[in-house]
Amino acid sequence: MFTASAGYESYMGRWSRLLAPKFIDFTGIQEGDRVLDVGTGTGSLASSLERGLRSVEVVGIDPSQGFIAFAQSHAQSGRVRFELGDAQALGFPDATFDAAMALLVINFVPDHRKALAEMRRVTRAQGRVAACAWDYDAGMQSLRIFWDEAVALDPAIEAKDERHMKLSHAGELASLWKSAGLREVEERPLAVEQRFESFDDYWLPFLKGVGPGGAHVASLSEARRAELAARLRRRVLAERPDGPFVLKASAWCVKGRVP
Repeated sequence: MFTASAGYESYMGRWSRLLAPKFIDFTGIQEGDRVLDVGTGTGSLASSLERGLRSVEVVGIDPSQGFIAFAQSHAQSGRVRFELGDAQALGFPDATFDAAMALLVINFVPDHRKALAEMRRVTRAQGRVAACAWDYDAGMQSLRIFWDEAVALDPAIEAKDERHMKLSHAGELASLWKSAGLREVEERPLAVEQRFESFDDYWLPFLKGVGPGGAHVASLSEARRAELAARLRRRVLAERPDGPFVLKASAWCVKGRVP
């Protein structure tokens, strides 16, 4: 679902780019820090760190070669590099980084506890470990609208609704961070707004088959797909003619210090 880098950029990467600067501020990254970007994807977080802090060094890891190639092609300096890697088995010595960050990926890692233990291991004492996950219930309008209409059209797919995604509800990330022995744990919602130029700007990324929503659209017949598109058009435009509109999103973000 997540190997098509260009498709991901138009589907969710645009949201990641909006959230990344706020996540960096929340985590408290400082000039001179060495940061591990776990599950870098197309490099939204790494790129934001590179642009915003002149002396930060970033290593971005991801299991997708396509994502790594895309991210590396957009790097602007030698302070950022990308390599293949597994969040559950990080290939770095203990205490290598000042901070380990995971933007919108921790809930997709099969063993998130192991991934967090690895992030803590490679972060120095008093360093920061942080992560974000979208609030897929009421907080992510783009996907909430999508799944509400998809389930209304076919109630049998309710279990696919991303509202059931692990670590996406208030308190879940904070509880996980505390269970890992991290100190000064703080969880906070961070909100962003996305402007869409038209209904197609919202809908067409779903046709690329990226993410759970895209995978569901790809599974539909042409007639069902057209019916879902019509329902979504009515939701986002109501009675207005096609044109720009804004949707909001909120992510639960957590940070803690290594003892």
